[in-house]
Amino acid sequence: MDDFLLRALAAGIGVALTAGAVGSFLVWRRMAFFGDTLSHGALLGIAFGLFLGIDLTLAALVMCLLVAAGFARLQGSRILASDTLLAVIAHGSLALGIIAVALLSPRRASLESYLFGDLLAVGPADLELIYGVGFLVALITALCWRPWLSMAVDEELARIEGVDIDRLRLLQMLVTAALIGVSMKVVGVLLVTALLIIPPAAARAFARSPEQMAAGGAVIGCVSVVAGLWSSYAFDTPAGPSVAAAACALFVLAHALAPRR
Repeated sequence: MDDFLLRALAAGIGVALTAGAVGSFLVWRRMAFFGDTLSHGALLGIAFGLFLGIDLTLAALVMCLLVAAGFARLQGSRILASDTLLAVIAHGSLALGIIAVALLSPRRASLESYLFGDLLAVGPADLELIYGVGFLVALITALCWRPWLSMAVDEELARIEGVDIDRLRLLQMLVTAALIGVSMKVVGVLLVTALLIIPPAAARAFARSPEQMAAGGAVIGCVSVVAGLWSSYAFDTPAGPSVAAAACALFVLAHALAPRR
């Protein structure tokens, strides 16, 4: 295999392995739109990266962390409902990001590569960032697994049991933001949530415990990456959307076979 295909495969699997557990919490807490909000904020980070002349993946990562922290602060103030805040932040950052990137068009690559990913263009530096952030995200998730699970079941009961809800919620948002920030290169701003939500949702059809759902989500995510890259190579289709389409196909297959078990 060519080096660029091996790097693309390694990048996709690196994201999918961590996304299984992190995405499971988004599914359990019904926060799928939170992932979309962060991914839209990543485009604004790309615009700042172009303006400042810094690494675009790093700029997107920093912006995702800032958006997550800002949302946590606004959510704590209870100015508006969470879904309303997410909608305002998501569409506002997406609009500003597209405008800013368009104004910087002489210095940018195709906007399509940011929106839908450029998996085949992943370089060694991107791999180092993906696996470095992925290891940190996996470590934090493992350490916080039990309290995060308690929060997903019942936040008030977890608070009574002594769980620091506010701090752990913020940490969970920052972990999700970090993963989305480095995943942008794999499937793009508009499809990055696909690797976070669809594989765990597919694994839910046959999982019998939270751990099984997280592990199943990671496995299905990896299979989606392999299948998407193969179809991209065989049929000359865009790599990022091909990965997302493969995840959707596995979701349909998992839920179609689940009632027969």
